[in-house]
Amino acid sequence: MAEHTPPQPEQTSSQSPPTTRCGFVALIGAPNAGKSTLLNQLVGTKLSIVTHKVQTTRTRVRGIVIEGQTQLIFVDTPGIFKPKRRLDRAMVAAAWSGAADADAVVVLVDAARGLDPDSESLLEQLPKKSQNHILALNKVDKVKKPQLLALTEEITQRRQFDAVYMISALKGEGVYDLRSDLASRMPLGPWLFAEDEISDAPMRFLAAEITREKLYLRLHQELPYASTVETTQWQTRPDGSVRIEQTIFVQRESQKKIVLGKGGQTIKQISMAARRELSELLGTTVHLFLFVKVRENWADDPERYAYMGLDFTD
Repeated sequence: MAEHTPPQPEQTSSQSPPTTRCGFVALIGAPNAGKSTLLNQLVGTKLSIVTHKVQTTRTRVRGIVIEGQTQLIFVDTPGIFKPKRRLDRAMVAAAWSGAADADAVVVLVDAARGLDPDSESLLEQLPKKSQNHILALNKVDKVKKPQLLALTEEITQRRQFDAVYMISALKGEGVYDLRSDLASRMPLGPWLFAEDEISDAPMRFLAAEITREKLYLRLHQELPYASTVETTQWQTRPDGSVRIEQTIFVQRESQKKIVLGKGGQTIKQISMAARRELSELLGTTVHLFLFVKVRENWADDPERYAYMGLDFTD
C-alpha cells in the first residue's frame, strides 16, 4: 500500500472548513457480478473472498482506501437476488442497508451476462431519490464494443446514473478512474480511520473467510451452499507465530465426510491452502487447526447470524 502523509488539521481557527473528505461507497449487484473482485482491486489487497459459488459474500465487508485527501470506505455487500431462505433474506437485507447508508452507490453489472432477472430486479428496487449512483459495467474485456453500447443504453433508459464506467475488476482496467471519481464525490469531513487501516473487519473474521474460500474452491461442486467457518481460538505465541483454531459447520454427517475426505486428505489440502494465505496476510508463521462439526440448523441459529454481522429475521 502506498505511503501517504496524513492530512493535518487546521490549527489557526476553529471555523476553518475541513480540507479532507471521507465517505462510504456501497458496491451492489447480482450474485457473481464481481463485487468482491472489485473491492480487492480498489483496496489493493485481498479482503473479500472470490469463488465459483454464487452468493459467496454473506455480510458487509469494508475496505478502506486513501485517494489524495479523501478516505473512501468501500462496502462489499452480499449479492442482491430473490431470497428463498432465512439466510438469503438476511443477506439481501444487509445489501440494501449498505446501499441506503452510503454516500455513493456503485451498481455493478456483469456485461458478459447482460441484464439478467437479478440485475433487472435490482434496477427496479434501486432508490430513486439518492444521488451519486454510478453504473459500472464489469468484464468488458469479454464483450464487443457494439454490445457494450447497446447494454449501456438499455440500462440507462431504465435508470438515470450520475456516471457510467466500463471496467474489468479482475484486470484493473478502468478501476482507478472509478476510484478517483468516487473520491471527488465524497463529503468534506475528517477521516474515520487511521491512514494505515485497510479494513474494519476483525482479523479473526478475515481468517475465517479465507478458509471458507479455500473450502468452496476445493469443494464447489460437492459441498452445498449451507456451510460456514468460524475462528474459535487465536493465540500469538512467544516466537511471533500465530496458532489459529477454526470450526467448519455443515448441516449433515454426509457433508462432514466430504469435507474430511478419504483419510483426511481433503481437509488437509484446505488447511494447507488457507495456512499459506494467512501466513502471507499476517507476515508470520501460522499454525492452523481445522475441525468439522455437524450443526443441522446452523442457518437458523441467531448466534451464527450475529457472528456474520447479519440481522436474524423471520
